[in-house]
Amino acid sequence: MKKASRKAVDELRREYKRSDFPALVRGRYATRLARETNVVMLEPEVAKAFPNDRAVNEALRGLLEVADTTARLTRRLTGRAGKRRAAEGRR
Repeated sequence: MKKASRKAVDELRREYKRSDFPALVRGRYATRLARETNVVMLEPEVAKAFPNDRAVNEALRGLLEVADTTARLTRRLTGRAGKRRAAEGRR
């Protein structure tokens, strides 16, 4: 049994008036959407390593943690005191 198709009616109901709605502007939110959207396309071989977005985020958080730890370690060994400690063989 097929359902009877309804014709699309492109008219407002009697209780609505066009003046009740603000003027529509094409692309009004396009700039904000582009700025706030953060979509990254993974290459197929990289995407195979991650089953979902949560796995990607966890891996990236781990990478950021390692990068931060490494940056702190190298920061400690810079400057005059760091060079002296490195020359003495202590860290």
